[in-house]
Amino acid sequence: MPDSPPAPATVKSAMRTLDILEYVVAHGRPLVAQEIAGALLIPVSSLSYLLTTLVERGYLARDGRRYSAGPRLERLHARAPAFSLAERAAPLVRALRVQLNETASFFVRRGWECEALVTESSDHALRYAVQTGRRVPLHGFAAGKALMASLEDEELERYFAETERVRFTPTTICSEAGLRAEIYAIRSTGFAHTREEHTPGIRGIARPATVDGETIGAFAFAIPIVRYDDATDVRAAALLQRITDLIAAS
Repeated sequence: MPDSPPAPATVKSAMRTLDILEYVVAHGRPLVAQEIAGALLIPVSSLSYLLTTLVERGYLARDGRRYSAGPRLERLHARAPAFSLAERAAPLVRALRVQLNETASFFVRRGWECEALVTESSDHALRYAVQTGRRVPLHGFAAGKALMASLEDEELERYFAETERVRFTPTTICSEAGLRAEIYAIRSTGFAHTREEHTPGIRGIARPATVDGETIGAFAFAIPIVRYDDATDVRAAALLQRITDLIAAS
């Protein structure tokens, strides 16, 4: 089957506008344009036009180089009392998906499992769909491995003592020795990978996201192996690093 056609430019512009508003409001502090562009992966030239329009309409307010929620958002009751982690991650996941057009997700750890809080599916006809809210064992997903590698050594010992790792496919890594080798590599490179270890034909790449040195979750791509080449791996890693580095810095 042929791939789905790309979204019209007007739709893409609308999505970016909503992402900007969600990102600025969720942070609750003034942001410079470079922060917004970097987090949402929007070209500065395109962002400048959108920011100017939002300021003119009163949805954003500008003070020097910084942008914050404008009075019109207040009148529309756009500001919620508090934003959940899923709401904060959603525009970032969407930005990852738009840039690579592959399924992107944000996972959190739930005990010895990981759960997708936010997911955005690729527009390709051949794609992997991640079910929001579903919990899966850490060792089967790239995001789960990334979260596993973030565990303190004492927690890691408990993990190996308390879990029986299921083999999802012939390539699933289940042994303690094999997973410890994976963890060592993840801690060294900052990236976790799966190679058809949960679903045949799907590769995953993930990177943990940290705030003040504490891991809050992991961003990940799930990509069919027919589209996963060296160039895709490099680009996916660069996008994940860009997003997680910005989160750590902010």
